[in-house]
Parts: sequence; C-alpha cells; structure tokens
Amino acid sequence: MNYALLKSTALAIAGAALFGFSGPAAAQNAGACLITKTDINPFFVKMKEGATAKAQELGVQLSTYAGKVDGDHETQVQAIETCIASGAKGILIAASDTKAIVPVVQKARDAGLLVIALDTPLEPIDAADATFATDNFKAGELIGKWAAATLGDEAQNAKIAMLDLTPSQPSVDVLRDQGFMTGFGIDAKDANVIGDEDDPRIVGHDITNGNEEGGRKAMENLLQRDPEINVVYTINEPAAAGAYEALQSFGKTDVLIVSVDGGCPGVQNVKEGIIGATSQQYPLLMASLGIEAIAKFAETGEKPKPTEGLDFFDTGVNLVTDKPVEGVESINSEEGLARCWG
Repeated sequence: MNYALLKSTALAIAGAALFGFSGPAAAQNAGACLITKTDINPFFVKMKEGATAKAQELGVQLSTYAGKVDGDHETQVQAIETCIASGAKGILIAASDTKAIVPVVQKARDAGLLVIALDTPLEPIDAADATFATDNFKAGELIGKWAAATLGDEAQNAKIAMLDLTPSQPSVDVLRDQGFMTGFGIDAKDANVIGDEDDPRIVGHDITNGNEEGGRKAMENLLQRDPEINVVYTINEPAAAGAYEALQSFGKTDVLIVSVDGGCPGVQNVKEGIIGATSQQYPLLMASLGIEAIAKFAETGEKPKPTEGLDFFDTGVNLVTDKPVEGVESINSEEGLARCWG
C-alpha cells in the first residue's frame, strides 16, 4: 500500500475541510498576492503554478512577485507595500529575510490583510497569521539520519561540508542545517544559529544562494579547505547539482550528497546516483492551500489553524532514496518521480 500517497491525499482532504467554502462566487473581488524568493528556482515556479491554478478555480485575483535573486529582501518589501495599496485581502510569502521582513508584514496585518508564510517561517513564527510549510527541521533530520546510517561506523570519521543558503540565515536555512546535524548525531549547540557547533567532523559552512553556481563555488571553497570531504549537505537540489559539478572537477566520485526539495530533476539525480537521498516537499500544496485560506478569510474573516500539536500547518515530507536504511522511512525514486514537481 502506498502510505506516502495516502498521507498526501489525507493532507489535501484535511486542507479542503479546513479551508473549504461555498465556491468561486464567495471569492469574487478577493485579491491575493504571492511573493516568492525568486522566479527561476523550480520550487517557486511550482508554488506559483499551484497558487495560479487555485486562484483561477476560486475566482481570486492573484498578483505575483519575486526577488531578483534568493536573498533579495528589498524587492519583497516593495511587493508587500504594493499589495497593501492594491487592497488585497491576503499575502502568501516565502521570505528571503525572515527577521527583517517582520515590520512590513505587521503593517500589512494592521491594514487588515491575512499574511501566510509559505515554506519559510517568519521569526518569530507568529509574525504571520499562519505558516504552511514542510517540517524543515524534520526534512534535514531525515537526510542526516540516512547519511549517518549509510556510513555506519565510518560516520565517526566523516568530513562534512555544509552548503547553506544566505548570510542572513533565514529560518528555513537554519532548520534544515540544524536538522541535518541532529540527525547525523552532531551537537548543533544553539539550534537557532548556523555554524556555532564545534564537532571536528564539520569541515565548514559556505553559502550557495540556493542556486547551482553558488553550490559549485561553495563546494570549491570547502574542498580547498579540506580535499578529503566525503559528505555534503546542501540546502536544496540546485545547490546539490553545483556541488556535484565541483566534486567531479576535483576527481571526487565517492562523496555522499544529500539535499532537500524533491523536485523532478533532483529526484532524477537520486535515481542516477548523483544525490544519495533528498527530502521531498510539496510546494504546490502549500500554495493552493494558501489561496483557499485567503478566499475563506475574504468570505468569513476566519483565519487558518495549524496542524494539531504544531505552530504551523504541516504539508508533509518524504525521504527519497534508492538505498534505504533500517530505521529511516523512505520512498524510492520511482515513487518520488511520480509525486515530484517542476
């Protein structure tokens, strides 16, 4: 039985029950804004597709905005200001700087807009009215546990490169990074800070801006620090692709790469053995549920509620690998490809 698919279906049904309402007529004249980190990362492309399709279905007028690159905070601030001025009912945002964005988010909420964080929780998380996201700590923890179990006794001698996102350390960056280290069995020290651990197995951290070029440069930098790196954690699959290119150029073909995203190219890389394991997210679900929530809010004023026991609405995560290990639940690349996005 396909338990992962059942879980995803259950999440979708739960979302429909939570955010369901009378139909397109209820949402007429409701305006919504989607603000993503970039418009080129496949993750955010799929998020935009999900929001657009659901907005068309429900009769919501959707405007979309994106930063020029991952980390472009100012463009996101300008987008929120535009949404407030346009009279939108709600904003869906994947924030580049999860702390600095809070004042303008509060301005939007004070103006009566519903603000929902997608994928990346704000800091503090209750700075938004709601958050629809993968459990990013769990996503990191799954790949950390898998990597440690795959290495077995040699995990004690690992040399690990940490390829993170941006210098501002947005929450999604911190959660995945700290989750990986926790899963691998490394004391992450302050769970809210990247890079304060003192475990000698960590060769170092570098930033990738979540793209292939950044992943390549970060990997080159860390290989110059220690050419014996044998485990690479990456914030996402574009960064993993860049890291793989750099490793190949150094003649290193036996390095374990793990990542997070679960996009079709990334899962294909799992199938081909380029990435050992990745944690699959569901951005289309995040965005479609967000649009449903804004439509419901426009109709009734009701705000969405988090998953029971959590401070966000959990849209699910599955580990994808063709080399399963005992004690870490996973799906294979064939199933991952059937469920992937982008």
